[in-house]
Amino acid sequence: MSTALKDLYSPAFIDQFLPSAQRVIPEFDPNAFRKSVFNKEWPAMELKARMRHLAVCLHSFMPKNFSKASKLLIALVDELTASRMTGYGLEFMFIPDYVALYGLDDLAAANKAMERITQFSSCEFAVRPFILKYPAEMAQQMLKWSLHKDEKVRRFASEGIRPRLPWAMAIPALKKDPSPVLPILENLKNDPSAFVRKSVANNLNDISKDHPDVLLNIARKWKGNSANTDAIIKHASRTLLKSAHPGVLRYYGLHKNDAINVESFSIAAARVKWGGDLSFQFSVINTGKKTADVRLEYSLYFLRKNGQLSKKVFKISERKLAANEKITLIRKHSFRAITTRVYYPGQHEVAVVVNGKEFHKGSFLLLSK
Repeated sequence: MSTALKDLYSPAFIDQFLPSAQRVIPEFDPNAFRKSVFNKEWPAMELKARMRHLAVCLHSFMPKNFSKASKLLIALVDELTASRMTGYGLEFMFIPDYVALYGLDDLAAANKAMERITQFSSCEFAVRPFILKYPAEMAQQMLKWSLHKDEKVRRFASEGIRPRLPWAMAIPALKKDPSPVLPILENLKNDPSAFVRKSVANNLNDISKDHPDVLLNIARKWKGNSANTDAIIKHASRTLLKSAHPGVLRYYGLHKNDAINVESFSIAAARVKWGGDLSFQFSVINTGKKTADVRLEYSLYFLRKNGQLSKKVFKISERKLAANEKITLIRKHSFRAITTRVYYPGQHEVAVVVNGKEFHKGSFLLLSK
């Protein structure tokens, strides 16, 4: 049985969708829609291509005037909600995609549609072309949405305007100058929804990649405001912590390493089987006279296709070490196949990282399949 994301758009899903569309869209023909969807190109299409294809197929039954079509989209979402066809957020991304594809020249109608649709299937990707075309107008609109009564709309206000939203087009202007984003995040920093606050943290993490000082200034401003703001800043600081940025290390009191030592570093086996685990251990000791905050990580230097090594940092834990306290840790890293990384056989390296500082580095050989 296939587990490919593209197969979320199954014949069974389409058949469930047809009755709702037929009840709402006057010109909708279920049989013709189904036939247009499952054309000869369909099997080779991946997820995003299928999403776009569904939007195009739907368009052939909709009014060509987007203002009129947007009203039908809202009615369709209402009908799908009433028929309890919920829990299909990813599958229904073709409805937001319809707005991005056909509504770009009608900002007012598109915004009204996105405000309703995002409560059913997130419009975080669909809104990106609008931010590019109408930057000032959309910044103001998303500031208003940050005060919306529905948490999904408030989350959309932050998530949609992230400078570097994964799997979406970047917003170069916001990467260069994130100031339009900051009032939105200010409104949401103590949002009652953890769903919204996580988006705020992710947005700030995006910003930190281009403007670390912006994050640090906000961290100082929000520090102690609430448990929520402290948690947001901690999650937003993850990229700077992994890159050992001096400012964020100092902010968390991790900048003094003189009393922290790493001992007895060893790799269990010099050769790691393809699909197996790298195992290594080490001890950390606080030789100082005061309790110290310790952030434990390890760096893996993956062999790339071009023969160069590429570093990636993985967090182990954060803790306090009492004076003269020593701890020993054993860590495993899996080399089982994953979709987000390609492994190349050959020499790799691993290093222990404490408070942003590498203490030891060792080599191991990843075997071929």
